[in-house]
Amino acid sequence: MKPRYILTCAVTGNITTPQQTPYLPITPEQIATACVDAARAGAAVAHIHVRDPETGAPSMDIALYEKVMDLIAKSGVDVVINLTTGPGGRFIPSREDPRTAAPGSTLLPPDRRVEHILHLKPEIATLDLNTMWSGTAAVINAPWSVRRMAELIYSAGTIPELEVFDSGDIALAKALIADGTLAPPCLFQVCMGIAYGFAADSRTLMYAKDMLPEGAPWAAFGIGRSEFPIVAQAWMLGGHVRVGLEDNIYIRKGELATSNAQLVEHAVSLLRHFGAEPMSAAEARQELAVVGRRA
Repeated sequence: MKPRYILTCAVTGNITTPQQTPYLPITPEQIATACVDAARAGAAVAHIHVRDPETGAPSMDIALYEKVMDLIAKSGVDVVINLTTGPGGRFIPSREDPRTAAPGSTLLPPDRRVEHILHLKPEIATLDLNTMWSGTAAVINAPWSVRRMAELIYSAGTIPELEVFDSGDIALAKALIADGTLAPPCLFQVCMGIAYGFAADSRTLMYAKDMLPEGAPWAAFGIGRSEFPIVAQAWMLGGHVRVGLEDNIYIRKGELATSNAQLVEHAVSLLRHFGAEPMSAAEARQELAVVGRRA
């Protein structure tokens, strides 16, 4: 167990909708404010998606990412920026012809999925390794696509955070380390509680942790009501933690969280009972200095 840990706040995501909670940040101003407030509450890392300001729908508009990052920088609050590369990986098969994409499919070539990373060069970018069913869509991350995205992320001087949703994803990560695609030690994020992936329970988290390459820094998060139980369990197993409205919209049963900062404060309070404190952004950078880079 770590006396100090990295807390990531995932402030909006691309699945949570404004219909589910009126507190979801949508505009660049709202997203930037959510990141800044989360940092002030104890988050060292802000994990960022962007939304169409008019519709609230997920977006990949580089200008929106740039505006969010600029607003965070202007706030004077230090936080490690972690940008998603998840959008562009979903395929919805048409029921009439499953080979044809139905409306809502977003599947894109790997170069398109990391354009904003090359342009903005954040400190961390997520790299999803999962191919699985998710809601109404199949998420597809072919190994050749992951290899190309990893190459481009490294070329930007950015750390890839490997998001793993099941045991096969960790096996893929190990294969990519073995063939030189990924530079060890790699940063892992264990994603739990998503249907057909890792179950959000103690035994599964221990299993996932034991599969990770030895010495790899890692974190875990749980979806919905498993968010805070996984915070405690990940910390107890020596990992870092994540919360945020991307993953869970409730502060307690039946009561919506009014902000990302409230979720961060709750996680900090929970782990403070065990004598642990969140790292600052500067301390998180030092902790992650061991993560493998490529020239």
